[in-house]
Amino acid sequence: MERLVGTVLALMLGVGLPGAVHAQDGAASVSVAASPKLRFSQSQMALAHMVADDPDLAAFYGGNGLMPIFLGAGGAGRREALLAVIADMPRHGIPSGRYMPDRLAANPESLVDEVAYGRQAARLLRDLSGGVLTPATADPEIKRVPRRPSVPALLDRFEIAADPAAVLRQAAPRHPAYLALQNALSGPAELTVPSNLPKAPEAVWRPGMRGEGVIPLRSRLAAIGFRTAFEDPTLFDAALSSAVADYQRAAGLPDDGIAGPRTIGMLNGDGASGQDDRQRAILVALERMRWMAGEGLAARHVWVNIPEFSTVIVDGGSEVFRTRSVMGRNTSDMRTPEFSEMMSHLVVNPSWNVPRSITVRDYLPKLQANRNAVGHLDVLDGSGRVVSRNAIDFSRYTAANFPFRLRQKPSGDNALGIVKFIFPNPWNIYLHDTPSKHLFANRVRAESNGCIRIGDPVDLARALLSRQTDDPAAMFQRAMESGRETWLKLQPPVPVHLVYFTAWPDASGQVRFFPDIYGRDARIWQALEVEGVGLSRQGL
Repeated sequence: MERLVGTVLALMLGVGLPGAVHAQDGAASVSVAASPKLRFSQSQMALAHMVADDPDLAAFYGGNGLMPIFLGAGGAGRREALLAVIADMPRHGIPSGRYMPDRLAANPESLVDEVAYGRQAARLLRDLSGGVLTPATADPEIKRVPRRPSVPALLDRFEIAADPAAVLRQAAPRHPAYLALQNALSGPAELTVPSNLPKAPEAVWRPGMRGEGVIPLRSRLAAIGFRTAFEDPTLFDAALSSAVADYQRAAGLPDDGIAGPRTIGMLNGDGASGQDDRQRAILVALERMRWMAGEGLAARHVWVNIPEFSTVIVDGGSEVFRTRSVMGRNTSDMRTPEFSEMMSHLVVNPSWNVPRSITVRDYLPKLQANRNAVGHLDVLDGSGRVVSRNAIDFSRYTAANFPFRLRQKPSGDNALGIVKFIFPNPWNIYLHDTPSKHLFANRVRAESNGCIRIGDPVDLARALLSRQTDDPAAMFQRAMESGRETWLKLQPPVPVHLVYFTAWPDASGQVRFFPDIYGRDARIWQALEVEGVGLSRQGL
């Protein structure tokens, strides 16, 4: 066993092992034949044993010479810093109990105590810098892989820092959205309506409408400070509409002044509209932001928030462009995945290479029924040559062995419209124009095959090109008027983030809420509860 631990020690310390490891039972130290020659005390050997199962701790202690950092008077500041940050973890939506502070000795004396502190410090740093969960484990449609910093390097900084608590706190995202979500985490207590008041019946109330259901709506708003004068309590008048808009802004809803089912449900505290579910959405959003801590969100980027059905450009920390978007349908093969990539090109007058899944699912049966069906599509062989349909017996093929591809040439009715936005990825997801403009008028816009359709694609293209030309409109217009498929390289490439936030702050810092259209937040919440993150544990 000592021979094995000696080998582990040498590897931990980054030393080669050209010779044998020598040990004597009962000796005060162990010598490892290496270059240079090392001798390890019994306490170092014991510490190596205890952290060998944690690669982060093994690397950290191996790098500092296997010296304790939490014991004795010299470790008091680090102990106090760790305990202080643990106590503050509910501000991040993570209960302090996850780090077992009651098991951390007040006056540690043994290596067991040292490793207990070390394990919780490493766990806290991992949680803050990359999230509690592994995203794909919570939901396989989340393709995001957090870019976690080196925990041993963070522990190195923690060990030597004049303010070790600051090192721990700085591991968390420092993005303004994360801070806004933290501020909203406790929830506006003033929006909690007394439970003894009658609930407002579900309806859609607009100015000028009248009914008995307006009375409990008025009383519930008045109970939380949104009181208005009135002559007729049953009339949904302009003053009441203004009060509803004020409440909607405070509650994170679209402030249209119309009291519909979502607004009334939130006022009533019912189901998914209640305060608890808003808190769940914020807790999940905080976890999602921790997954993205390493994505460099301070740089100019494209932000596609799936539940909001929106695409924006963020530059210098501010939103500089926004457009409505259509996302994937809520089916197993069409939901838009989550990931980040680099947008490298715009393609003006794009051809549409029909994905194989769509080809065999939607078009092969039509071609088998009538070889002249879907005449707007060319049939291509494996070399990309157009094949005459008269030369093909479509009935011979199945979805498994169909050897051809389908492609739509650039045209006014091309499925991709006049421009698509390329960020190479394994799932063949991209942004694009669409001839189906009517979909952008819908409130819920989950209608695509997985890619993101853009409401104002030409404006998005011009905004993206603005860094590389003084006249992006002219650059785009020349490419479009050529009638040919034209690839415009983005210089420099622009990060694009496909995200899923059902709670997200607007420019004023007010958190807005959006429907969990794919049920992903619900699955993340279940996984967080398994990890001990729950409303009851947060004291919310």
